[in-house]
Amino acid sequence: MLIILGGLPATGKTSLARGFARWAGAVHVRVDTIEQAIVRSGALAPPLGPVGYAVAHALAEEHLRQGHPVIAESVNPLAVTRQAWREVAVRAGTHFLEVETICSDPAEHRRRVEQRTVDVPGLDLPDWAAVQARAYEPWDRDHLVIDTAGQVVEECVAELYGAYTDALQGPGPGTAPLP
Repeated sequence: MLIILGGLPATGKTSLARGFARWAGAVHVRVDTIEQAIVRSGALAPPLGPVGYAVAHALAEEHLRQGHPVIAESVNPLAVTRQAWREVAVRAGTHFLEVETICSDPAEHRRRVEQRTVDVPGLDLPDWAAVQARAYEPWDRDHLVIDTAGQVVEECVAELYGAYTDALQGPGPGTAPLP
C-alpha cells in the first residue's frame, strides 16, 4: 500500500512518517531529503520544480512493485501533486491511503515552526509567515485527517496504523481498491 502523506510544514508529517515506517516496516520516501540531495550534488539549484517529486514517485513505485508498503511524505500542496501520487499506486497495482496532517491549534503550530531544527543538511526551514502564506489547496477527495495538536507522536502513529490495517481489509475514505 502507498500512504500519501501531506500537510503544511511543522504539522508533524516527518515524525508521523518515521514512526509509522518503524511500526509497519514501511519504506519512508521524503521529498525534502531527495530535493536536498539533488541540491547538494550541484546538479540543480532551488527551486527544483517537479524534480524531487519525480524521483520520489519512481522510488515509491519501485518499492511498491517489490511488495513493500511505502509512506510518501511531502507538503503535497496541490490537487495535481496528490493525483500524481495516486497514479503511482495505480501503476504499481496497489492500494493507496491519503492522509493529511494538520495542527488545529495555531499557537502550537507556530511554536513548532519557530522551534524546530533542521534534520536534513542544507534544508532551509520556512518561518511562520512563509507557512501562513504558502499556497495550499484544500483536499478535494475523502481522506484521513490526523490532527496532531495536543497529541504525542505515538497516538498519531496508532491512528494511522489503524486506518492502514482497515484499508488493507477493504476500501474506505481516502483509499482505493486494487486496480
